[in-house]
Parts: sequence; structure tokens; C-alpha cells
Amino acid sequence: MINDPIADMLTRIRNALMAGKAEVEIPRSKIKAEIARILKEEGFVEDYTVGDQQPIPLITIKLKYYGTRRQRRPVITNLARISKPGRRVYRGRMELPRVLSGTGIAILTTPKGVMTATQARRERVGGEVLCYVW
Repeated sequence: MINDPIADMLTRIRNALMAGKAEVEIPRSKIKAEIARILKEEGFVEDYTVGDQQPIPLITIKLKYYGTRRQRRPVITNLARISKPGRRVYRGRMELPRVLSGTGIAILTTPKGVMTATQARRERVGGEVLCYVW
């Protein structure tokens, strides 16, 4: 049983990047699929696929690296879980975070869906800050 599925997703991605894996598989849920979509749109991962295998449906994320074969480095430097089940972190539309002066992204869940802080500023909504990616 996993108490925090989003933290589990971020940890699986972090571990796969440190091990130099090409892809990582994560148990599927709607919010994890939305986070994977945002990571692809922002250029942090190459691609993702949402499967419907049985008994456990999976999301497969293809990780992205840069550099030549020997000096290969992951595009994602770090992933940080902000809002946790024991301590929820909410921000209004005027207090949305900027990660590393715009180098990274903050992923939020808002009344209009899961989006980055930049998109939330455009939509003029606030919400729960799920994680930072840079």
C-alpha cells in the first residue's frame, strides 16, 4: 500500500535517472498521467504512454538525457514533492511560485485541472502545489 502515490512516482523517476535507465514504469492513475503529460509538454521527458495492462495498468515514461554517450546527463536535475498528505500547501493566484527564477516548473492542481504555475497565472487561478521540477 502506498500512502503518497505522487511521491512514489517522483521517487521512481529520480531513481531511474540516477541509474541511467531509458524508461520507467509507474502504476497508472489520472493525476500521474497528467503530471507525465506536463513533463512531456515542458520538455523534461521524451514521451509517455498510458497502458491498460491487467492486473495493474501502467504509465511508461521515456526519460530524456543530453550529451554524448559517456558524458550523458539527465535533463531533470531534481524533483521535489511540496504538498504532502500530512501537510497540504495551497497558493493563491497572486502567490504562485517561480522555481529557480523560471528555469524549473511548479506543477499545481487547480479547479481547472493539473497545470504548471505559468499556466495557472495565465488562467488566474491558484491551487495545491504538487511538486517542483528542475
